[in-house]
Amino acid sequence: MPVAIITGASKGLGRALAEALAGRGWDLVLDARGSEALTEAAGAVSAYGTRVTALPGDVTDAGHRAELVSAAGRLGGVDLLVHNASALGAEPLVRLEELSLEGLRRALEVNLVAGLGLVQEALPLLRASGAGTVVAVSSDAAAEAYETWGGYGASKAALDQLVAVLAVEEPGLRVWAVDPGDMATDLYAAAVPDDHAPRPEPAAVVPGFLRLLDERPASGRYGAPALVDVAR
Repeated sequence: MPVAIITGASKGLGRALAEALAGRGWDLVLDARGSEALTEAAGAVSAYGTRVTALPGDVTDAGHRAELVSAAGRLGGVDLLVHNASALGAEPLVRLEELSLEGLRRALEVNLVAGLGLVQEALPLLRASGAGTVVAVSSDAAAEAYETWGGYGASKAALDQLVAVLAVEEPGLRVWAVDPGDMATDLYAAAVPDDHAPRPEPAAVVPGFLRLLDERPASGRYGAPALVDVAR
């Protein structure tokens, strides 16, 4: 069975993607900071009959990243790495003049540095897979200038560039930055708590991710719902 590592998998997009992959027979290594929510999510995902390893921890911790990859190795390898864990930098979001440098550092550490660290840890297994794939969950804020989204957007823009270079350096892998669009998630609610406009549930965009896995287009930047290449 193929094996995936998904970070930020206790809820939202990470959990929805985990359930969809488990339904297709994937074995999974799931990460999140909250152990209680992660345990509940892992139990639900395990109901599909696949092997699920849940490891609570912080992706900025090198030891935790090594544990995730080791757990995947025990399941058979790493065929898919999904870097979904994200930090906003401020909750709620604030203008750049108010953004603490510590908050910006946290966003960069979680969204960018940890992503590279996990890729570096998993590269030998990804290369050995024969169908090794890296998915970095991006954002429209990485490409457009939205008030108060500067710190988060900058971290995601840097992540997009990092995975674009990874795709050039690792032509044997598929490397995709995927912008899933606005969703009804706790992250968005924390970012803009006064915005109560309806948004799609994370499960609604999962088919776009699955289509990427099925069709395996060239490495690049994609919008999951319509699977339209939005590379700039």
